[in-house]
Amino acid sequence: MLNYTDYAPDIASTPLLIAHGLFGSGRNWGVIAKRLSDQRRVIAVDMRNHGQSPRADTNSYTDMADDLAEVITQLGGPMDVLGHSMGGKAAMTLALTRPDLVRRLVIADIAPVSYTHSQSEFITAMRGVDLDTVTRRSEAAEQLAALGVEPALQSFFTQSLDVAEKRWLLNLDALEANMPDIMSFPDLEGCFDGPTLFLTGGTSQYVTSKHRPRIKELFSQVHFAKIPDTGHWLHAEKPRDFEAAVRTFLTMDFDAA
Repeated sequence: MLNYTDYAPDIASTPLLIAHGLFGSGRNWGVIAKRLSDQRRVIAVDMRNHGQSPRADTNSYTDMADDLAEVITQLGGPMDVLGHSMGGKAAMTLALTRPDLVRRLVIADIAPVSYTHSQSEFITAMRGVDLDTVTRRSEAAEQLAALGVEPALQSFFTQSLDVAEKRWLLNLDALEANMPDIMSFPDLEGCFDGPTLFLTGGTSQYVTSKHRPRIKELFSQVHFAKIPDTGHWLHAEKPRDFEAAVRTFLTMDFDAA
């Protein structure tokens, strides 16, 4: 089963499961998870081939949805589910294939479509870091900078670096081999009828107006919101605004609306 961190496990309310994006980990969501756990149980997982979770040869969205379903079933679902980027696609796949396990759904800056870009250049950059010479994360960040990685992503990537063991907590080989699957989205039918929020960055191009018809086909109770002056990493750029939007959505009384 996926590795996870359990925040406020004794609070009796619908838990929130957080699924991170590509090259991330549950650790990246620690601050937001802790803040949201003041009122509910929050479970932040490491997705397969990331963090401390099991390694696998495949990394499809049906695989990742099955992983999330196992966690929810084991811990006693249904749950609210929040997913960013790759984790958002996994969360959408879960909601469409196992709607019994999902109460409400929050999708952060990703659409249920295939994208033409690739993230393989970042795998190349991480492989380019001479880990034998690294004694602290800042040194790895300096090497990533020299390889052309922007400052925000340097910090993000190095959170998945085990400095003591001199290794990335990412299965770079499997992620590279499965990049076409990660950039795609499965051809799923049906519709998730639970309340769904698509929360996007105001300056991001990952979710555009042309994606809305497909989103509405798959999610009948969809709501759209933007956080101004943020890009794809909206939860890292404006964590308080992101937290407030998620908190409001998860506590909204849709029956009374």
